[in-house]
Amino acid sequence: MPSFHDRKAIGDAHERRVTEELNHRGWDVSPWGQGVMGEPVRLALRSTDSFLRWTPDLIAARDRQVVLIDCKSRMTSRTSSRHAIENAAVTAHLQLVAWTRLPLYYAFDNLDLLTPSDALGTGIDGPRTAAGSGAPYLLVPTDRALAFDHVFGPTRRTSLPEAA
Repeated sequence: MPSFHDRKAIGDAHERRVTEELNHRGWDVSPWGQGVMGEPVRLALRSTDSFLRWTPDLIAARDRQVVLIDCKSRMTSRTSSRHAIENAAVTAHLQLVAWTRLPLYYAFDNLDLLTPSDALGTGIDGPRTAAGSGAPYLLVPTDRALAFDHVFGPTRRTSLPEAA
């Protein structure tokens, strides 16, 4: 199993990629959630059952539209073609969506998107394994995912300067 620092590096790289993809589509993105908290606070939150530990990674805006994004790196099985999302995250995110009245998307490595409602409505309970945290997960077929371009728009082409 990768170390905490390896997992963090992988997660940070995925957040950067999602941020870049959103920027290419005209979205302004800011870090949010535990990524903006100091290490002592993150460690303390991990030992609680507070829903704050499930705060999404990014907040993005374009025009007057605002969305929350939780980046999920290495949470898709190539073997079973299913995305995995921890049940506790889905529960917290459903409440966050109700409270903020903002859409929230899970962004996977291949840029598939799911909402907490998608996960709850189409996911099945995954097995609890001895590997990892042993926490219960919902498994959602990848064919239920939304396309990144469909939700956030196509990449905006920047025109090249004209030759003089």
